[in-house]
Amino acid sequence: MKEIKDRSQLQSYIDTFQLDPIFNQQLHPYLSLYSFEEGELICSQGEPSEYLYVLVKGKVKIYTNSAEGKTLILSFKTPLEVIGDLEYVQGIDFVNTVEAVSSVSMIGIHHRWLKKYAKDHAPFLQFLLEIITKKFHVKSKSMSLTIMYPVEVRLASYLMSVSLDESVSLNKSQISISIRDTANLIGTSYRHLNRVIGQLCEDGLIERKKGVILIKDREALRMLAGDNIYE
Repeated sequence: MKEIKDRSQLQSYIDTFQLDPIFNQQLHPYLSLYSFEEGELICSQGEPSEYLYVLVKGKVKIYTNSAEGKTLILSFKTPLEVIGDLEYVQGIDFVNTVEAVSSVSMIGIHHRWLKKYAKDHAPFLQFLLEIITKKFHVKSKSMSLTIMYPVEVRLASYLMSVSLDESVSLNKSQISISIRDTANLIGTSYRHLNRVIGQLCEDGLIERKKGVILIKDREALRMLAGDNIYE
């Protein structure tokens, strides 16, 4: 994480997403702009939550770990999204792990300033209510679909979600993935995922190299993903 000490850039994001009514003038001096690199963790499940983050650029991946050590992907998020809203309201540790899929920019503010200047600020409270209720709806739908959809659909959706460049020549792009980690993230076994990858390779949708998946037919992969259940 790196703090970007550029107040004009911060204000530009505030203006773009019309955040002025949400963060009143008393809060503005305490707002900071942070950047995260691809693969960097924004927060980890079980860690103390001290900041509320607003995603204003890039894409993040949200996943959870079970007591048995298994990992399951919940969703991918793009702006405008809030990280740490539930934790702020309930005063609890981070519920999920959030990781940058691309370079990411976040507006962050410490809980102490929110409690001091925003606890009775209606636009901020309404904003949190809308974000949290939407998040619960999406999570419920995502968990149900993860159980209901076959592995090939989940894999296609995952590949579409982590593939950022949709203008690559010849409709191709490379994604570096761990097969074992991906199996955990989409809720299947390593062996079964290997079989599914082999089938998608035979069908001409992807090509597998060492540590890399090459998307050969993005449109066919998009059709297989359908509603892209992880978005």
